[in-house]
Amino acid sequence: MSARDPDCPLCREDGGALLWRGAHLRVVEVADADYPGFTRVIWNGHLPEMTSLSTHGRDLLMRAVYTVEQVQRDVLAPDKINLASLGNMVPHLHWHVIPRFRGDRHFPDAIWATPREAAGTEPPDWQARNERLQQLLPRYRNRLVEAMNALLWH
Repeated sequence: MSARDPDCPLCREDGGALLWRGAHLRVVEVADADYPGFTRVIWNGHLPEMTSLSTHGRDLLMRAVYTVEQVQRDVLAPDKINLASLGNMVPHLHWHVIPRFRGDRHFPDAIWATPREAAGTEPPDWQARNERLQQLLPRYRNRLVEAMNALLWH
């Protein structure tokens, strides 16, 4: 059983819509209408830093992050993918894997920065792109589960 912190939201809850769970980590989808496909890879046990993991744990976690990134590239075809492991607000080891597109509210800045575009003032093609991305999300979720299951066998 992994260590838990009763005050930690990532110990108490999945941290998003659960897509896949393994013995050591889980993959969740973040509900953010501005960033379809925004995914988190979360270590199950309460650890604050990458160096808190064993070498094997670090390798497993990063292979999961790379797997999510690759599936995003293959299915969603973003202009860029942002990887972030901050943990300043929630000091529980997790990675954000965020597909980014020119014309999103913050591009090219981080999604936590002040938006460059106010909601509803995105470029005209953004709504069509967002609708297309919404249609791709079921395929993305299925491919992600397949890829994560395959990761366990290598």
